[in-house]
Amino acid sequence: MRLATRKKIITAAVAVFALAVLAVELYPIAITLLNGFRRDIVILSGQKLSLKQFTGASYALVFQNGQLMRAMRNSVIVGLLSTALSVGVGAMAAYGLTRFKFRGKNALAYSFLVFRMLPQMSLVVSLYLMFRTVGIRDTIFGITLAHSSFNVPYVIWMLIPFFTVVDKSYEEAAMVDGCSRWGMFRLIFLPLAAPGLVVAAVFAFINSWNEFLYALILTGVNARTAPVAISSLIGGDTLTWGQMCAASTIMLIPVFVFTLGMQKFLIRGVAAGGVKG
Repeated sequence: MRLATRKKIITAAVAVFALAVLAVELYPIAITLLNGFRRDIVILSGQKLSLKQFTGASYALVFQNGQLMRAMRNSVIVGLLSTALSVGVGAMAAYGLTRFKFRGKNALAYSFLVFRMLPQMSLVVSLYLMFRTVGIRDTIFGITLAHSSFNVPYVIWMLIPFFTVVDKSYEEAAMVDGCSRWGMFRLIFLPLAAPGLVVAAVFAFINSWNEFLYALILTGVNARTAPVAISSLIGGDTLTWGQMCAASTIMLIPVFVFTLGMQKFLIRGVAAGGVKG
């Protein structure tokens, strides 16, 4: 068998495998999207899918649900705030860990990683008691801090490779020009690590947007986020599958918009991180 033919076969096999994986990943999204246009009774009855079943009633009920729309707004606010806070704090921590030498630096860096591995269930009770004591339970500020607590370690370890590869000559030149440490971080390191910052921001936003446990325990009515609000559509005697699918489809939109808007930088950042790391 010729080398060119073998390469074509391998390429075709890889393409088929990639399409199969893509189909498996997109199938639940497609089912959710389609069921959002069907009535609850139709979904529960197990009828086969047909165009005659399609209706916008479930979406209309979702948009008329004031509590659910408020939860969607809360998720957007919390996602953006926690992303900004996590990336800001994580970038400064990653800069300090990569550019300064001090005793226990490696232990400190790995402690962030260990903290990220702790299950949320082991921390949520302590956070609940702490937030209730200081009066920030069921507030946007409180849930933002909770989401940032698991995003910051993630951001730190994503940004360490990007800050590590910045050549020391940039620092030396900036110091000769009289640049302060803060100015060096802001004017030199942040622009050079911009692809990494975008990657960290996208993943931090997705983590915050999808988080359920902290939002379930640490919020009530005022700061409830979309995942908790959507789960509340199913009660003991109520199975509003159509509304749940419609709300879940709406919940996908901000993630797609945010990710597609950052797609150019995201691909560049992932590629740069893979090469530099």
